Parts: sequence; C-alpha cells; structure tokens
Amino acid sequence: MNRKGQPYIVVVGGANVDIGGRSFAPLIPGDSNPGVVSVSLGGVGRNIAHNLSLLSMDVRFLTALGDDSSARLLTDSCGELKIDLSRALRVPGGKTSTYLFLSNPDGDMALALSDMALCDRISPEYLASQEPLLQGARLVIADANIPAASLAWLADHVSVPIFADPVSVRKAEKLRPVLSRLHTLKPNRAEAEFLSGIRILDEASLLRAARVLLDTGLQRIFLSLGAWGVLAADRHQALLFPCAPARPVSTTGAGDAFMAALAWAESEDLSLAEAARAAVSSAALAIESDAAVNPDLSLDALRCRIAAHPELMPRELHFA
Repeated sequence: MNRKGQPYIVVVGGANVDIGGRSFAPLIPGDSNPGVVSVSLGGVGRNIAHNLSLLSMDVRFLTALGDDSSARLLTDSCGELKIDLSRALRVPGGKTSTYLFLSNPDGDMALALSDMALCDRISPEYLASQEPLLQGARLVIADANIPAASLAWLADHVSVPIFADPVSVRKAEKLRPVLSRLHTLKPNRAEAEFLSGIRILDEASLLRAARVLLDTGLQRIFLSLGAWGVLAADRHQALLFPCAPARPVSTTGAGDAFMAALAWAESEDLSLAEAARAAVSSAALAIESDAAVNPDLSLDALRCRIAAHPELMPRELHFA
C-alpha cells in the first residue's frame, strides 16, 4: 500500500531510449532502405509502467539509469506520466540503455539490437534495498532484461503475485528456474516453445505446452499466438481468445499494453476470461498507434473497447 492506503504496482525492468526505423517498402538486406527514423522512450518495463499509468494505476518503477541526457529524458517523462521513479538506481558515469529496431512498412519488427548492459545493475542487492516497497505492492511485474539472479531473488523474497515477461527467447531462459513461483507468465509462441520444449503446431501441441508450463507451479499463462489469438490458461481451464478487432498501424508495444491490462485485471480481481478480454482489447488499442505506447489509452477507452465487442468470446479447449 502507499501512504494513502491505496494499492500500487511495482514494475522491475528496463528503461531505454528507442531508435526506430520504418521502411517505406519491404526491407532489402544489405542495402540502404528509404524510410522514417524516430527517437522515443521505451524499454519493456518502462512501457508497461507507462501503460499502467494511462490505466490510472499507481505505479512504482525500479530500474537503472545512467548519467547522461537519456536518463534525464526518461526522468522527465516519468515525472509527467506520474510514474514514481524515486527508487530507481542512478549509476554515475553509466550509459542509459538504448534499443535500435527496424520495421517493415506494415509495422512488424524485422530486426532489433539492444544495448542494455546497465540492466545488469538491477542486482539482488539493489532489490533487497527495496524489499519493503516490493512487499507492500498489490503485485510485481518483472521483465527478463534484469539478471537471472535478480529474478531468483524476487521469487525467493517477494510474497505478492509476480507477473513476468520473457522479453525474448534468449532472455526467457532466466525464467526457467523460477516458473514455479510466478503467478502469471506472458510469453509469445516462440518463448513458450522454448520454455516448454514443445513445438506449437496445432491446438493439441498448444495445450501440451501450456500444461507443461502450468505443471511447474505457474498459476496463469497468457500465450500470444499472433493472428491466431491468445491462449489464457490456468490449472482448471484453457480459453482460446481471438484477437480483438483493430485498425492496425504498428504492432510494436502491443505486448506491453497486454501485460499492463493483465495487471489492472488482477488488481480488480477479474476472472481468467475477463483478464484475457481486457488484455486483448488493450493490445488492440496499442496497435492502432505508431507509438510504442498509445497516448489515447485510458481506463475509459479500455472499458469502451471491451463493451464495444461483446462478440469477443473465447473457445474453451480441454486438456487431455
């Protein structure tokens, strides 16, 4: 709880400056591709915190910032968004994380590079210094940009629900040892295949992969399947949701909006189905903007989007 007795959410993860390029035509490898280049603020953790703020949540952000102009940009932006950055780690002489990506004309990411060595400073020792804050939260969201030892510290010492974003297949390995102590995992298909050891080709293999992950002790999984939709599953049911209707502009940031809506749903004690419906609706709003976070997202906008599509119903699947 915060000092006013209201619940808050702690996000632990990366914050960086995003440099993005979107090609006017399909990308040609090894060539100069005409397009548009933009600079914005990002990072999985920061974007989730941004979405949570737009959803009127009280959010505290634990991250590492360097001693440069990028850190000042991030600090100023979080202040404007009312994201509490007061407990962030400041690294004298450090270089704030940077993320570089290229997108095709349809907005789908084609290639990315991340310079996020500063995230290694989000150490178990730093998190231990923030233990009272973490234990007082409604829930904690961690992204796998932070060290494996730090994810293990959270799993060992934090008793409130922990939501985790694998970020990428390579970084998902950090989550394998702590799956049993997570509340919610939000992988995409490739990440779920990696963590479960099962290639997802059809509904039967999808359910097998989900069962393997849930059998670790994980409580909920929301598995993004792209155009196929989302599998929302716990130990009692598996629901396959279609994607929410949207006018897509860019898919960048959809997963971060999805995770923020899951956290909001948990804070509202919503059911598995209600949480998934909120998450796919939030992701639909996200892809209707060319920004990593749609500035038009709000709690009212999310509720209106959910209400506008009563046909967005899941199909129940059955574990063998």
